[in-house]
Amino acid sequence: QVQLVESGGGLVQAGGSLRLSCAASGSILRVNDMGWYRQAPGKQRGVVAVISSGGSTNYVDSVKGRFTISRTNAKNTVYLEMNSLKPEDTAVYYCNVQAANMAGKWNVHWGQGTQVTVSS
Repeated sequence: QVQLVESGGGLVQAGGSLRLSCAASGSILRVNDMGWYRQAPGKQRGVVAVISSGGSTNYVDSVKGRFTISRTNAKNTVYLEMNSLKPEDTAVYYCNVQAANMAGKWNVHWGQGTQVTVSS
């Protein structure tokens, strides 16, 4: 059983910053890619940023230069530093973790979601 706990969302004015965290815990043998997705009202969930176990990162074009994804492997935790926030960044943000349990079985796990609201 793997649990993901997210924190760090909230309300911020345009131009402001927020930092999201997501910690994975439970019966974890290994963690591969970790990422952040978001879903705005009336829209489908889409990828924001992904980081591999080796530290390679990828971002959706709309957040490049403003958001930074990072991870602490020893804590199975992924972070999303969000700067220069815009109203269009408003969404529920979900962390996503590829993890193998103690039996070596890989699964994709989702956090509960955290609301980020950017006011204009």
